[in-house]
Amino acid sequence: MPRRAFRVAYDGRPYFGFQRQPDATTVEGELFAALGRLDATDGGKPPGYAAAGRTDAGVSARAQTVAFDAPEWLTPYVLNGELPHAIRVWAHADAPPDFHATHDAEWREYRYYWLAPDVDDDRAARALDALCGEHDFHNLTPDDENTVRDLSGSLERSGEFLVVTLRSGGFTRELVRRVVSLVAEVAGGASFDRIETVLGEAPVEGPDGVPPADPQPLVLHDVNYDLEFVEDEDAAADARMRFGRLRDDRRALTAVAGHLADEI
Repeated sequence: MPRRAFRVAYDGRPYFGFQRQPDATTVEGELFAALGRLDATDGGKPPGYAAAGRTDAGVSARAQTVAFDAPEWLTPYVLNGELPHAIRVWAHADAPPDFHATHDAEWREYRYYWLAPDVDDDRAARALDALCGEHDFHNLTPDDENTVRDLSGSLERSGEFLVVTLRSGGFTRELVRRVVSLVAEVAGGASFDRIETVLGEAPVEGPDGVPPADPQPLVLHDVNYDLEFVEDEDAAADARMRFGRLRDDRRALTAVAGHLADEI
C-alpha cells in the first residue's frame, strides 16, 4: 500500500491529548478505532504510522498531520464517516515510501488566542521579540534534554484577543504555553529582566518558575512538508460546517454566562 499523509483538524476540549493512551479518550485513539472499523487496520497502529507531534489535553488543531500505509480508497470523507464530529480529516497527500510525519516536518506553527482586552500590545510585542531567536528554553519546559530551539513569533490584535503565533522546527513540551505565560507576565508589568533570567543558565523553578498558560486557547495551526496536499472538497465543507456549529454553540453559551455575570 502507498504511504499517504492526512490533515486532521480537531476540537481538543473533549480529549486527553492527541497521543493514544490505554485508559483515556484521545484523538489518536479515535483515529485508530475508526481505521479498525473500516478494516483499514486491525484497530492498532497502521504500518508506517507517525504523527507530526503530540498536543496536550485541551489543545486543538487545524493541521495535525498523520501518515501511514493506506489503501487508495481511504479518503478523508470516508474516514470522517467513522470519526466523532469533533475530529475531521480534510486533506491528503501522496508521500514517499519512507516518509515520516514527525521527522520530515520542516516547521510547525501554533496560534494562541490570548484574551487580553486591557494589555499593552507594544509591551507584549517587545516581550515576545526578546524570546524569539535561538535560545535554550530549559526553564520553559519540563523536558530535560534537547531544549535549544530557534523560535520565531508575532502578535496580532483581534478585538479582545491577542493572537500569538509561534513557529519552530520543533517544540519542547509546553513551550508555547509557557512563552505566552511569560509574555503575559511582562506585559502585565513584570520587569523585562524576568525574560533574561528565564533564558539564563540557572534553573528557575518552584514559585519562581513560569507556569503554562491554559491549553484550550492553543491551536496547532500548520505543519510544513515537501508534499502537495489536496483538499477533499466534501470533507472540508463538512468540517467547516461542523466547526461553525460549534462556534455558534459557544457564542450562545458565552452570551448566557455574560448575562449571569452582568445580572447577578
